[in-house]
Order: sequence, then structure tokens, then C-alpha cells
Amino acid sequence: MRSMIRMLCFATIGFWLVVPGAIWVLPLLAEEGVRQPTLKDLLEQRPSESATANDIAHGVPEDPLGRGTPRSAVRGYLLSVRARNYAQAAEYLDLRNLPPDMSESQGPELARKLRIVLDRTLWIDLETLSTNPEGEGDDNLPVVRDRLGHVGTEARTYDLLLQRVPRGDGVYIWKFSGVTVAEIPELYHLFGYGPLEKIFPAWLFDVSVLGIHLWLWVIFIIVGAALYPVAMSITWLIIQVIDRFNKNLAEQFNRLFRGPVTLLLWTVIGRNAMEMIGTTVATRALGQSRTVQVFGLAWLLMRIIDFVAQRAGSNLDRKGLAGSRVLLVPLSRLVKFMALAGAVLLWLDNAGYKVTTLLAGLSISGVAVALASQKSLENIFGAVTLFSARPVKVGDFCSFGSEIGTVEEIGLRATKIRTLERTVITVPNAEFANMHLNNYSMRDRFWYHPMLQLRYETTPDQIRYILVEVRKMLYAHPKVLSEPMHVRFKNFGEYSLDIEVFAYMGVTTYDESLEVAEDLNLRVMDIIAAAGSDFAFPSQVEYSIPGKPFDDERAKAVAREVKQWKAERKLYLPNFPNETIAEIKGSLAYPPEGSPQYAPAKG
Repeated sequence: MRSMIRMLCFATIGFWLVVPGAIWVLPLLAEEGVRQPTLKDLLEQRPSESATANDIAHGVPEDPLGRGTPRSAVRGYLLSVRARNYAQAAEYLDLRNLPPDMSESQGPELARKLRIVLDRTLWIDLETLSTNPEGEGDDNLPVVRDRLGHVGTEARTYDLLLQRVPRGDGVYIWKFSGVTVAEIPELYHLFGYGPLEKIFPAWLFDVSVLGIHLWLWVIFIIVGAALYPVAMSITWLIIQVIDRFNKNLAEQFNRLFRGPVTLLLWTVIGRNAMEMIGTTVATRALGQSRTVQVFGLAWLLMRIIDFVAQRAGSNLDRKGLAGSRVLLVPLSRLVKFMALAGAVLLWLDNAGYKVTTLLAGLSISGVAVALASQKSLENIFGAVTLFSARPVKVGDFCSFGSEIGTVEEIGLRATKIRTLERTVITVPNAEFANMHLNNYSMRDRFWYHPMLQLRYETTPDQIRYILVEVRKMLYAHPKVLSEPMHVRFKNFGEYSLDIEVFAYMGVTTYDESLEVAEDLNLRVMDIIAAAGSDFAFPSQVEYSIPGKPFDDERAKAVAREVKQWKAERKLYLPNFPNETIAEIKGSLAYPPEGSPQYAPAKG
């Protein structure tokens, strides 16, 4: 049971340590210094049609296209290209002083290419752009320029700049700098779609869902459908390799892990394939959430928990602890719930949501639930204690409190005991686990401990005879253990001479212990009768008539035998020699002569 609990705990710890580490470390490998967008940014990226209160500043020039500040100018450009109004988007480009091979008539096409470059290279967070009509003052740039961001290759980095330029009426407004506009063809050559635009219709590159162009969704579907059979084939090969070494393990792998392993392989292959085809900022934001990977890892962990639970159940059956299986289902469900909750939190964190507030709320709710279900939780932990420490198990005969009976069932909430009166007592596990439990079924031997109370008329030699004969009988009995064992004249009682017998019967069942104790008691009675003595009565008797006559002849015979023992140095007091014990061991017939199971003693 302990191994089962350890394996389930290790599986949960592995998920909470390894998986979060793998998923949280991967985003750190992104380009340093460039803010990586998240799925939350992707869902909230659409710019507002109108300026917010944060955008409004004193002295902003009126402009029908909203080009009075760097933020409003970029917002207007993004709204124009999303509406596919590239002629209007060209109004946000500074088309003055273009190189000789470029003209103002190319403005709409340049606006379109710039949108593609931005989609593939730079995430624009409008909240970081200045709302000052004079621009940002501490960016180490000329006062008429602001930096939108930078993109680049290993060979060169390109600054994307905004510039404050005069409008036709002399009012200064913000546009994409002429330097940046002049670099658009080169940037498009580096980061554009190239020959793909000749393969797919142009509208597939303009229409987007969740910020991802339709042509990429088409590629996702085609590549995904083509690569899933590849992932299935790799999984099949893995199963075949395992089958060569262990057929049973291969069958379990095929039944439990084939689905999640195939899914994870598919995501890895698909991710690499999409990187080769080319991605956009939006697809990287979607990929950073790692939705499919988290789902696949959670699915894989669920199957691992099922596998561990099955193995633990088999181990319990082999050890004869099938009753402990009752804990496997709730434990595995608890670990699955924790794994699923961890997967959801990981996904939310990767998607850009703040999970600290959610965790705080869950903590408060958890405390409330824990307080409300305190008794139920105590009983469940009590069941875990009973199954792990195993003070009793189903079928054990035990005593608890003032009751005694046989354990019939150990459930998650309570334990049921069948009493000797054939009634059933149900005790909550939390209470039962804290009780003083006396498990009679776990005894490896039974104690034989009578106190022989003899009449005061018994002579010393008769007592010596009884001590020797009782010891001899116990040593000779095949069901009595030689050690520890003693027979001693212990006390002068109020009305008797007390001889204490201390021995263990080598039996483990209660019924058999009664049989052996009965035989021993009868043999003790025979010895006392043969010694001419008798048991004392715990009462005061006034004799008005002669009592039972004392057997003088037997007393004299015992005295003669004890005298002979002394002469032959065979009065084995205070202890029997080991060689004598070995000589007489097992010499008594048990069961006694006359019983159906009688067998002659050795010798």
C-alpha cells in the first residue's frame, strides 16, 4: 500500500515539476529583448476604432486619419490594413524622398507589404507607444522620430521608425518614416511569403482569423493531416521495439499510451514543419500557449496514473491485500484532478493570463471546502491510515473499546465489525484509527497461564511432585513451546497454595488454542489427582461433618518417589536439564489416547 501511494505521489510531483519546467523554460529561448506576444494578446489585439482616454493629450492636432500622435497613427494604419483599405493605409507612410526605383503610386502596395512584414516579425503593443504629439523624448532619437520596434537577421537589424512630418497645410502629423518606407522592399524580400503568394489566392493573405491569415490555417490543416499518419507510424515502431523485449508491456503501452504519445509526436513534428514553412507573430503567439502539448501531456499523465494504479492493484492482489483496492479509485481520481488543474493553470499562464489571482481565489475556496468537509476528510485519511499501517484487515478478529468482533469491511468513510452477537457495528474511520485495537488474528502463539490453587493440606513433597510432573508434561507436549516456559510455586494465598504455570501453545487459531488448552487442563488435573492433592475452594468452610478424607497412602507414595528422586539426583528443581528436556520432548501422545486423531507418542 505504501508503494502504491508513493508511486501515485511521484507521478503527481513529476507532472508539477518536470512538465511546468519544460513548458515555462521553452519561451525563455525566444529572442532576448523582443516582447513575445501571448494568446491573450492575440485575442485582445484588435485596435479600437476610437482613441481611448489614455490616448488623448493636450495639443494633439486635428487630423481626419488620426495621425496626431505615434499611437493614434499606428492604430489608424492597423485599422486600414485590417479593412484591406491599402490606399488609405498608404496615407500613413511618408512617401516623400523615395529612392529612384520607387514612386508614390506604389504606396498601397508598400502598405500591404509592410503589413506582411509586421505580421511576420513584430508584435505591436499600442499601449507602449507615445500619446504625446511631440513623441517620446527619452529614446535617444531625434525629436521628430519614434521607434516602433526593430526586426532583423543575423547580418543586420532594421529599426522601424515613425517620423513627425508636416502635412500639406503645415500641421505636423506622424507617419512611418521615409527611411523605413524605403526599406520595405528589402524587408519584404527577407520576411515576405515569396513564392507562396503565387500559389495561393491573394485574399488568403489578407483575411485572418485570430490574427492568423487563412492561408496559414489551410497549411495547418494540410500539414496536420499529412503528418498525423507519420506520428502514428513512429508510435507503431516504438510498440514493435517494446514487443521484442516484453509482450505484456507492449500490450499495455498500446492500450494506454498509444493515443497521447502519437499526439505529442504529432505536435513536435508539426511544429518543426511549420517553422520550416514560415510563421507569423500571431502563429508564434498561438504556439506559445502550447494548447495541444499541454493537453497531450495531461492525457499522457492520466494514462500513467491508470498504469500505476493497475500495477499497484496487481501487487495488492499478490500480497493478499485485495481489500486495499478500495483506495485506488479515489486516490487515482484525486491525482488526475490535480494533474488536470495543473494543466489548466499551465495553459492559462502560457496564454498570458495572470494565474496568481486565480490561485488566490482557489486557495480561499479550498479553505472553505476543507472546513465544510473536515469530517469526511478525516474519515478518508483514517481509511488511508488503516490501509497503510494495517492494524487490522478484513477478516481479522479484534477488540476495540468495549466491543469485540470480526472486521467485515473497511470503506472510505467507516469500518464495519460483526460482533459475537452477530450484530454489525459501524465506526467512522477517523475514530476507529485512533482507538486502541487488539488484533487477535495476528497472534503467532497463544498464552497458557493458569494459576493452580491447591489445598493447604498439600505437603511440600506433593508440591514438588506436581511441579516436576507438570513441567515434564509441558516439555513433552508437542503443541507447547519449550521457551519461554516455567512452573513455579509462587504464593501462599489466602485460601490456597498457588502454583503459576506460564507457557505458550504453538498454535495460531483460536479454535485450536481451545483444544490444546483443554488437553493441558485435563492433564494437570490428572497430575494433581495422582499427587493426592486437590484444588482449593475460594471460601471459608466450617466442617460440621468430616470432610473429604486425605489420601495418606498416595501422600506416602509421593513422598517415597520424591525421596527416590533426591537419591538419584533427579529432583529437577528449580530447572530441568537441557538433555532431559530433549529426551522427553514430544513423548506424550497428543491428541490424547481415545480421540479420533490419536497417534502414539514417539519412543
